[in-house]
Amino acid sequence: MRRRTLLLAGAGTAGALIVGFAALPPRSRLGEPDSLEGVPDVALNGWIRISADGAVQLVMPRSEMGQGVHTALTMLVAEELDVAVDTIQQLPAGFDSLYGNVETFVAGLPLHPQEREHPGLGVRAAEWLVRKLARELGINATGGSTSVADLWDPLRMAAATARAKLLGAASLEWRLPVAEMRCEDGVVHHPASGQRAGFRDLAARAALTPASGVQPKPRSAWRVIGQPVPRVDTPAKVDGSAGFGLDVRQPGQWFAVIRHAPALGGSPGAVDVAPALTLPGVERVVRLPAYASAGGADAAMAVVGRTTWHAMQGARALRLEPRGRPAGNLDSAAIARRLADTARDGGGHAFHARGDVEPSLTRAHRQVEALYEAPYLAHLTLEPPNCTAQVVDGSVTLWLPTQVPGLARAAAARVAGVAEDAVEVHVTYLGGGFGRRLEVDVVAQAVRIALECGGRPVQLVWPREEDVGHDFYRPAAAAWLRAGLDTAGQVTALDWHSAGDAIVPRWMARALPALAGPLELPDRTTAEGLYDLPYAVPHQRIAHTATHSGVPVGYWRAVGHSHNAFFSEGFIDELAHAAGADPLDFRLRLLADAPRHRAVLERVAERAGWGELLPPGRARGLALHESFGSIVAMVIEVSARDGRPHAERVVAAVDCGTVVNPDGVAQQLESAVMFGLAAALHGRIDIVDGVVRQKNLPDQPLLKLADTPAIETHLVASERPPTGMGEPGLPPVAPALANAWFALTGQRLRRLPLAPLTAAASAP
Repeated sequence: MRRRTLLLAGAGTAGALIVGFAALPPRSRLGEPDSLEGVPDVALNGWIRISADGAVQLVMPRSEMGQGVHTALTMLVAEELDVAVDTIQQLPAGFDSLYGNVETFVAGLPLHPQEREHPGLGVRAAEWLVRKLARELGINATGGSTSVADLWDPLRMAAATARAKLLGAASLEWRLPVAEMRCEDGVVHHPASGQRAGFRDLAARAALTPASGVQPKPRSAWRVIGQPVPRVDTPAKVDGSAGFGLDVRQPGQWFAVIRHAPALGGSPGAVDVAPALTLPGVERVVRLPAYASAGGADAAMAVVGRTTWHAMQGARALRLEPRGRPAGNLDSAAIARRLADTARDGGGHAFHARGDVEPSLTRAHRQVEALYEAPYLAHLTLEPPNCTAQVVDGSVTLWLPTQVPGLARAAAARVAGVAEDAVEVHVTYLGGGFGRRLEVDVVAQAVRIALECGGRPVQLVWPREEDVGHDFYRPAAAAWLRAGLDTAGQVTALDWHSAGDAIVPRWMARALPALAGPLELPDRTTAEGLYDLPYAVPHQRIAHTATHSGVPVGYWRAVGHSHNAFFSEGFIDELAHAAGADPLDFRLRLLADAPRHRAVLERVAERAGWGELLPPGRARGLALHESFGSIVAMVIEVSARDGRPHAERVVAAVDCGTVVNPDGVAQQLESAVMFGLAAALHGRIDIVDGVVRQKNLPDQPLLKLADTPAIETHLVASERPPTGMGEPGLPPVAPALANAWFALTGQRLRRLPLAPLTAAASAP
């Protein structure tokens, strides 16, 4: 059996094949087994271990970046083992060698030429490959709102198997029927006889006890899942003991600060380092070639100092003669014009097509058309990019906040010229991720700097200006939307064409170069939220033209849904207005064959008081969107403040399948609303002559407390498996806000951000 493959259930059952982790997590990740009075830690399977003091330990395969995933996943184990959530200890997951397996993996992909264009595979190939990589090659990755959804069955099955082994061990020890045994608070007991034994006492025998016929608890027996549970990471964050990337301190540690050439795609030419090296506390200056930035990021300079302050002062003192981008400097306004022209021209890859669109539009009683636009966006994680690296005797150690520790390990090995097994990764808490920490550029830079520092650990920090000015941005996009209405105001045809850069091939070229070729397929993230509408329209063609502007692009919270929901739900509202219909009634008529969507929409309308009178100066807007398997409907009440939209109240209804932690869902929804409002009102990246004009948070303000609305979350009960929740709350925010503004002022906003308002913003 391969080291990364684990059969949890015993012979005679269908079993559960869990991949991605060793049967015993690698010693390099867990250290030598501890002991208490001669009793070692015991791994019951690749996920669950009983420590020497009897505590349940969970191998945690996801990063905690504020989304509460460590709590939700721990709850799954607590449910099956009948222990308290806050008593379960978390251990970091191990890694398999990635690049040693990629070539073989790629060669065996079932992607024949005819399948590459097949709409069923083509639009989903990128996501399918990433998921398959995670499962087959052991990539430990956090993103795409997949953590609870992907681990719902594996973790419950792992914990149920551990429970069965403990009960079986007690049964053999006491020679009593296993059906009469119970687990409770770390103890196995036999109520009838009074026999009791702690998990610690049974662990060694349990590890050798077969478990067959294992099944997770039925829903009727749940005591933890579905209940509000406090976050397991809250105490450490309150008392200051939580460790983030910037908290890392190692003996003899130095600090480094990055400085890129101003223009995207440019590089430092001649550099005068003397002004930096003469400053007190500055140790050296390191030039970073583009390859050290993991492929695709700009070349840069790094100043190393005894503190971050010394390094920052040295970086500012460098005198650069920057070289421009070889292909010419970038301009976001020119890119936006090209995207609008491309969207209007049509063509591209049709992600969804049915019926006869053009004849239906020609026959329509009325045609409606509009251009919608969205800008580049930066991630703005509160903790800027950072990584601490140390290279000693051919071994590399990393301490960093990352969503992809396996890819960070591979990047470090590539730069240091060592095997992946020689790289150890310590994942800290993440001060926000949002897709930015799916990139490993900062890892490659930190390792390159550490190679120059004689074995010292070096913490590389990007100042906020570098973070904003050299991000992997959410792509700018445009969509030309046309629709036909009949005499009854029913939508008969949709012809939608969008344009914007594709993320997947750019990210793959940086993170997984061996897979960049096989993934040159239609990237469904470009058109998600457009081609998969729930609305029943008989004739549709939804297409996208993938562009390559030269601006570095990457995953951003909710990816394509983040702006495509603004396009689709804004335009659906326009169609309701053109039909003379109430926006709620109009959508409900189009959802006759979508009962889940109808239920969510009806719930939010009821809780928001849709149709009830509001105080003067207020109006409501509505949006409905499905992403990452979850359906969110949102009503926003808006007023005008200084001539701009101001959200007063946000009411959301959510169907995210089975809810593990209701408090966690509400927190994620609130987070998404605030993140979405900041982007909708202020978010933009302007590039002039290759240089990003925004520099820091004053140029890209986050939502202030005074601007934060009251937010209500209402859950729609479901017995489906859990679906995503980290991202689905964001897409409806911008369209609901824009639709509310139209209801208040009659001004239709089709361009993000929605403020400041201009005459051009409402032009068709």
